[in-house]
Amino acid sequence: MPLPVILDLDPGHDDAVNILLALSSPELRVLGLTTVFGNVGLERTTHNALVTREIARSDVPIYAGADRPLVLPRISAESVHGASGLDGPHLPAPTRSTEPEHAADFIIRSVREHAGEVVLVPTGPLTNIALALRLAPDLISKIKRIVWMGGSTDTGNWTPAAEFNALADPHAAKVVFESGVPLSMFGLNTSHQAIANPARVQLFRKLGTEVGEFVAVLLEFFAEHHRERYGWEGGALHDPLTVAWLLRPELFQMQKMYVEIDTSAGPNLGRTVADVWHVTGKPANAEVALGVDADGFFRLIAERIGNFG
Repeated sequence: MPLPVILDLDPGHDDAVNILLALSSPELRVLGLTTVFGNVGLERTTHNALVTREIARSDVPIYAGADRPLVLPRISAESVHGASGLDGPHLPAPTRSTEPEHAADFIIRSVREHAGEVVLVPTGPLTNIALALRLAPDLISKIKRIVWMGGSTDTGNWTPAAEFNALADPHAAKVVFESGVPLSMFGLNTSHQAIANPARVQLFRKLGTEVGEFVAVLLEFFAEHHRERYGWEGGALHDPLTVAWLLRPELFQMQKMYVEIDTSAGPNLGRTVADVWHVTGKPANAEVALGVDADGFFRLIAERIGNFG
């Protein structure tokens, strides 16, 4: 039976690829897409989810969620993703809109209807997930797993200490990491191993399909920021690590450890303090990715994108 999942996201170039990866994988049953502020504002992230659904020719429902963090002012990443959040390719006009239900309410309803079965796959700020857990504490025992792209075991990318998704709502991340729900974390320490260099971009262009070309153009635009900041040949494909792990866990090296979210004011705000060497003696609350077979990762995505024809 396909695994029921909900993708909670803030598209975003890598989010769009993750949507396409999930929708093209028969092992997964995508119950819905939920959107949150993040890379750009909620109106744009929701529009970009609608656009990506259009490109995939899917009827998966989309639910808009939180437009701001629980406590802090909103930050955004137009400098990485462009003003639209999906700069680069031509974006078709959506022919369908979102559902009227709030994202957190949809998550609560879906998890209750499929108790013990649903995997939540957030790849942006964790606000919608934290809201659902606070509104419905019974979800803690009913969610199969949360698989999050965010944080890092080492350095940040938005501040020296913090990765963007964690910094965008550290208080929500703290709620999730302290909830007791089984949790897997895919941070910068691993996503920076998965670089969409020109040879890997060509895997998508060689498919000779509209969706393959869309992904290639996305990745080429996404590379610009990474070349300027890091001097890399391409962009780090962060978010698809989550769905790829659900499909091919053997591509990853994982380790259980204790992770604490720093919500204190100052330079460490938003840091995911990862006890890699188990020096605190605290029990593990997360399974954290430490490595990925990057070539196998990109082959998997290209294979699945090829399913769109």
